[in-house]
Amino acid sequence: MKQIKHIVIDYIYILIGSAITGLGITLFTNPAKIAPGGVSGIATILFHLFGFDVGTSILFLSIPIFLIGVKLFGKRYGLNSLVGTIALSLFTSLWCRIFGYDGVLDYSKEMSIWLSCLYGGVLCGLGIGIVLKSGSNTGGTDIVALILARYTHIPTGTALLIVDGFIIAISAFVFSLESALFAIIVSYIISIVINKIVISMGTGYAKTAFIISESLDQIGDFIINNLDRSATIVKATGLYSGEEKPVLMVVLPNYSISELVRFVHKVDKNAFMTILDTHQVLGEGFTPMEKMIEIKNNDVTSNINSNF
Repeated sequence: MKQIKHIVIDYIYILIGSAITGLGITLFTNPAKIAPGGVSGIATILFHLFGFDVGTSILFLSIPIFLIGVKLFGKRYGLNSLVGTIALSLFTSLWCRIFGYDGVLDYSKEMSIWLSCLYGGVLCGLGIGIVLKSGSNTGGTDIVALILARYTHIPTGTALLIVDGFIIAISAFVFSLESALFAIIVSYIISIVINKIVISMGTGYAKTAFIISESLDQIGDFIINNLDRSATIVKATGLYSGEEKPVLMVVLPNYSISELVRFVHKVDKNAFMTILDTHQVLGEGFTPMEKMIEIKNNDVTSNINSNF
């Protein structure tokens, strides 16, 4: 019963997040000719070039990427992605019909562009972050960003920023250089808001979880088989009771922490769990130590060169 409750809550998150994202696109970024990456950015370009409905374009552009998401993240994730894709498409088309394609600001005034950057970025980042927090996404290049975050272990928002850069470059040719520069600002705002939302108002690159539970074996199996990670059992002694209590320590990427929390709650409601922001993780499964040493050496060389 509670599992059904969690699923329902996830879909509510998807719908709310998609509605907010669609509102940001309809009211601010699309009418301002700002294409801050993603399929919505491509849809914005197509609308101003050919007059295609933004929501419809989002749906058709997301289908091939959605199929990739199903293959990499599984059927349930694929289903959630499909719901997110359809919801974003429908809400965007709905808001366009209600508010029109011209937005709510007067773009003959320069300040309107800046307001579109700010409020469009915040609304889109908030909406995408809420959807990602449910374990899903709004379709399109969000999946590409998640793939990048999964295999390079950079923050999800930063991964989305990288993917969006390619689309922003295209918008510079279609609209103008100024429009692309505004799109970079919006994309940066989106990435900041996503990072805040998706990791529960934290800003770390990963999370370190410490778990005390009577079901550590089940939790360990879940981490290995479902999250594709390993963990460490640390021997500890309770200060008050004097009893030995093993502690499971695991470092996870941001996008996996919600799944772990839900599973721990499912198997042991009395479990004790602390989650810490982790800003740098070196070693297997994360940033290789040699790579970090190379980066540090390059930084030192750059600093030396900059003094001449």
